[in-house]
Amino acid sequence: MKILVVGATGTLGRQVVRQAIEQEYPVRCLVRSKAKATFLKEWGAELVTGNLCKPETLTPALEGIEVVVDAATARATDSLSIKQVDWEGKVSLIQACVKANIKRYIFFSILNAEEFKNVPLMEIKHCTELFLQESGLDYTIFRLAGFMQGLIGQYAIPILDEQAVWVTGEDTPIGYINTQDVAKFVIRAISLPETANHIYPLVGPRAWTADEIISLCEKISGKKAKISRIPLGFLRWLRNFTRWFKWTLNASDRLAFAEVLASGKPLFASMEDVYETFKIPPEEITTLESYLQEYFERIMKRLKEIEYEKNKAKNKKKTSFFK
Repeated sequence: MKILVVGATGTLGRQVVRQAIEQEYPVRCLVRSKAKATFLKEWGAELVTGNLCKPETLTPALEGIEVVVDAATARATDSLSIKQVDWEGKVSLIQACVKANIKRYIFFSILNAEEFKNVPLMEIKHCTELFLQESGLDYTIFRLAGFMQGLIGQYAIPILDEQAVWVTGEDTPIGYINTQDVAKFVIRAISLPETANHIYPLVGPRAWTADEIISLCEKISGKKAKISRIPLGFLRWLRNFTRWFKWTLNASDRLAFAEVLASGKPLFASMEDVYETFKIPPEEITTLESYLQEYFERIMKRLKEIEYEKNKAKNKKKTSFFK
């Protein structure tokens, strides 16, 4: 089965590509710039230039493809809006897949998306789920909560740099998962016909609040966090303000996600049936403790190496001076 990965250069997409190649699937990646995706080619993937927002580029990319893994999403810094990429672009892709008789379409949504119609990304994810289900394609939908990779920039790096960690006044538990584990389920879904036309939650072993994550980072790193709490009212004001400018519209739409956090409803679900269906043991799934432990150990080791190299250079200079 030949796989097309859309959004292959992203945090999740690249993991899907890597594991698919390791499982000896032929992989093609739809990329906007081949120059920025050379690492995918080095891994063994075929690159084809295309864009979700340019439907005419999708048909050639789908030639000879049996499975599409849709891991694309608009970034806050993109010139195109969330609506253009995550709705109009996905509709074009799904329609192109129907015409190309694609055997399986794998889509990533968000837990509880149907409950937040006032949050643009959640509403779009929910509508895309419905559109995909009505398309006639065999689909597998994974509903995610958040990626562990995103916690490095949000918590770990600021704590190491002794900078402020910004959190909202709300503390909603979220079931973060490692993108490498998400990719495991994706690759397994491709080989399991019984996962077609089903929706599955996909979360880590437990849900974590922001305060719990900060405490964990402090414990592992040995550093005290400087916490700055942002009132929900300020985020709402900021969202309304940024909506006035086209170049900040994506940021505004993502700020609306604060309403999800303010709900207090955990972004979490039971994975018992999912583990059984996909035949993946729970103990193989990365815990947040082990993920952050590995990160901090790697960083601390590198910092010690840098300090050693600096001291070695200083001592060398002193020796040269006294000769």
